[in-house]
Amino acid sequence: MMKCPNCQSKDLGKIGINQYYCWNCFIELSVNKEMIYTHQVEEDGSLSSLDDLFDEDSRKLS
Repeated sequence: MMKCPNCQSKDLGKIGINQYYCWNCFIELSVNKEMIYTHQVEEDGSLSSLDDLFDEDSRKLS
């Protein structure tokens, strides 16, 4: 089961193909080639990458 790399929560909702939303810390996650990409949803609806906050090992699907 996938966990949020930010808060380690398993409370994720599916919002699209390979796209998830963490209901615990309110970030959006996308999965591509066994790697989790994290984004913050801005007020205008755009996404800002949070990938630089996490090392590559914590973003790999296990």
